[in-house]
Amino acid sequence: MIRAMKKPDKYSKNKNKYLTTALGLLFLFEILALSLALAFNIENTTKNDLWTCLAIIIITFLSIKLVKKVTKGDNILLLIVNMLFSIGVVMIYRLDPAAGRKQLYFYIAGTIVFYITYFILKNIKRWENHTFFYFAISVLLFLVTLIFGFSSGGAKNWLNIAGFAIQPSEFIKVPFVFFIASFYARYEVFNKKPFGRFFMTFGIYFFVAMFFLQGELGTAIIFFAVMILSQYVYDKDRKLIIFNIIAMFFGAILAYFLFGHVRVRIMTWLDPWSVIDDQGYQITQSLFALASGGLFGSGIGLGRPDYIPVATSDFIFPAICEEMGIFMGIAIVFIFLLLVYRAMKNSLSQQHKFYSILAFCIACLFAIQAFVIFGGVLKLIPLTGVTIPFVSSGGSSMLSGFILLSVLQYTSEDIGVGEDDE
Repeated sequence: MIRAMKKPDKYSKNKNKYLTTALGLLFLFEILALSLALAFNIENTTKNDLWTCLAIIIITFLSIKLVKKVTKGDNILLLIVNMLFSIGVVMIYRLDPAAGRKQLYFYIAGTIVFYITYFILKNIKRWENHTFFYFAISVLLFLVTLIFGFSSGGAKNWLNIAGFAIQPSEFIKVPFVFFIASFYARYEVFNKKPFGRFFMTFGIYFFVAMFFLQGELGTAIIFFAVMILSQYVYDKDRKLIIFNIIAMFFGAILAYFLFGHVRVRIMTWLDPWSVIDDQGYQITQSLFALASGGLFGSGIGLGRPDYIPVATSDFIFPAICEEMGIFMGIAIVFIFLLLVYRAMKNSLSQQHKFYSILAFCIACLFAIQAFVIFGGVLKLIPLTGVTIPFVSSGGSSMLSGFILLSVLQYTSEDIGVGEDDE
């Protein structure tokens, strides 16, 4: 018994030691990188910029310390996300100080939303019993976007609310993962109804159809891929999975003929050099940035990532690689792998079926979204208009990402079997 008690103490000490070391390295990176970013813009640097950079460091520290006090789950998740945010905000600030300040405000809002979401999940039970509600919320967001939204980049997926541009497709990800988790948690109930076992499939096909109407195909791919992975793990009907994979290929062909911007992206994927001065300019500049950065990068402020269109958002990865090096790009990929690993671990260790499925779906969502954008900017797959979670600039992406992270944080706790039924 004495030996059994000593092992957790030793493990706890080692874990705290690793967390302290990781936190120290994070602060060291933030201080050095932000100092270089400020030095690069020294002529335009104001007191507000100095206060903003100081706030980044303070808020990062407080958010990581607070999560250990508030939750009993995996307190490494927020540290991982803070690492991603820190890397991204340095590059955003270097390219556009105004956008960098906005990104900090989004981060503050995201941190607040993180804790609000956590306490809502903590105090309200029986989340798995609202399958139709999650579907209805998603449909409502789709309809509002179709009726009141405006187009940008070939997709009608933006809303203008009080002067702020909001992307509802980012927030649909939240009820989407709840919808899948609720369906499979109550699969036996749906299976007893006529065509009930196809309800989730029909629902997600409807979501994809809505994305087609908006021209938002990047998120449609992510939703469809998450559905197939969840079916592979939780559904016994292998024929349905094969059918969905075939339907995905036919849907891609249909999108090619329906949307001009899809044909352009396919063309620039196959041969961007033939249209380097026009449609292929963005992807070729991305490849030039990746190549010119080398292993260690040109240094913050010494490269030309500003040549890449939309460098603070869709193409922030090659911008980071140019000035911080391929090693930093590899580090970002590994940090995402660590995030997905922790989410999968939470899913496997969670005894409550609904929250286990929920953690799995969020892990798949983060993994697929990261793969789609990394593959696009590296010219491994055609480009899609999605962002790197927690790295790219954008308020909608940041807020929805922190909501999903909060859900993941809650699923990492020992909820217990059937707690929601009490």
